[in-house]
Amino acid sequence: MVEIQHISLNFGELNYVHQWPAGAVHGHDAAGIVVRAASDGSGPPEGTRVAVGMASHAWAERVAVSPASLGTVPEGVDLADAAALGIAGVTALRVLRTRSLLARDVLITGASGGVGHFAVQLAALAGARVTALVGSPERAAGLRELGADRVLTDLAETGDRFDLVLDTVGGPLVAHAWSSLAEGGTIHLVGYSSGQETTFPSGALFGFGEPRTIATYGDMTPTGGELTDLLGLMAAGRLSAPVGLRGDWQDVGDAVQALFARKVHGKIVLDVA
Repeated sequence: MVEIQHISLNFGELNYVHQWPAGAVHGHDAAGIVVRAASDGSGPPEGTRVAVGMASHAWAERVAVSPASLGTVPEGVDLADAAALGIAGVTALRVLRTRSLLARDVLITGASGGVGHFAVQLAALAGARVTALVGSPERAAGLRELGADRVLTDLAETGDRFDLVLDTVGGPLVAHAWSSLAEGGTIHLVGYSSGQETTFPSGALFGFGEPRTIATYGDMTPTGGELTDLLGLMAAGRLSAPVGLRGDWQDVGDAVQALFARKVHGKIVLDVA
């Protein structure tokens, strides 16, 4: 049982709130303190600071969580920053671990969002040449400092070929990224914030050379291992949490509106009173 102190919002999960029954407790990502340890001894002891990732009904004052969905928060890491990891951090880490990135060209679309902020940092740490793509110049702030070698607002600004594309936007951008994909490269589709359809020109999916691929993402396996790795990087000062808005959970309505209006760069973290 975890006493929740901070919750974190994700664009994807908020797209589906209308499918939940009335009165349901929403949310997947949070951070807090263990107030009752698992009876089988498999989890952290009482009093441990933990991050909750991809769990169910996490936006509550107290929640029962499988130890497999917890990461112990090291000293020196703020609990609010730990709450920001969850789905966004784990998604970025899992996608970028699918291949060696050393000296590879990596494109991160929607780089100013939660997944994007983590992905830029993690790809740079792995030795990749990172191109960050954002929707407007004002959303480019801080991405070079996080490790991006280039920040673009239009993929047409470069003629480079990419070995890996992590796409959070969807829509026409996917077809454009496909045309910029190197032989043997993969586009990983982890989101569709544009809400637009993707149409490929005739013949675009035919090609010679090493096969290129498009991969979907929907990994719902327990997150504890990845949370532990990410928290370790945070404790070492090698990974920062992109908290773009901090507030009180009673103001969740305003926070959701800000998220969907694209007024927030990075993650939204709300304190549980």
